[in-house]
Amino acid sequence: MSFKFKQFSVEQDRCAMKIGTDGVLLGAWTPIENNPFSILDIGAGTGVIALMLAQRSHAEQIDALEIDEEAYEQSVDNFENSPWSDRLFCFHAGLDEFVEEPEDEYDLIVSNPPFYTEDYKSDNEQRDLARFADAMPFEDLIEAADLLLSENGLFAVIIPYKEEQKFLALAKDYELYPLKITRVKGTPTTEIKRSLLAFSRNENVNFPIDELIIETSRHQYTSEYIELTKDYYLKM
Repeated sequence: MSFKFKQFSVEQDRCAMKIGTDGVLLGAWTPIENNPFSILDIGAGTGVIALMLAQRSHAEQIDALEIDEEAYEQSVDNFENSPWSDRLFCFHAGLDEFVEEPEDEYDLIVSNPPFYTEDYKSDNEQRDLARFADAMPFEDLIEAADLLLSENGLFAVIIPYKEEQKFLALAKDYELYPLKITRVKGTPTTEIKRSLLAFSRNENVNFPIDELIIETSRHQYTSEYIELTKDYYLKM
């Protein structure tokens, strides 16, 4: 079953982690004011974030990294079938392998990392690998970003809100400082669920912090969410 966006389609039958709000939020929200020439998506899954950034930016080199073989192959297919196949490339490797011999620096690094820290495992090893933080600890991700990010580069992630302070503290250890934070709620009355975080190497004292509410009631999307995603979702 393919998921159709306005300018591209994504096949996801072989991916453990299907397209969800988190990936689309990150793809649409990630700041690209620095006009990145090169982008890296760590943990590509279906490749949707890289594809959205190919649509949004003029980056000539968009690399993605995926450890799971089925997801990697699906990502490659999705890239090849997109209008931007000449700019997109997927590596089949883990983060630890990739950073051992870094070929390039990147102007933008994005990740929707695995983050189920609760102590349960399902019977589906592929889905577990995609979901659990032990597959890619935050510190490994931040260390890799520090290693691979260009001097004026930006690093953007989406994580559970409850992990925000921990992530900010770890990033500070690597001299990566918040540039922008958006906290995401499903509805006006629910708790904050996710944090969208963007970092740079420059310390910013007065960086913006805001809140994004996705819907007011079932399928009644807020104007802010529609504005953010309207270039991608068919029905927005």
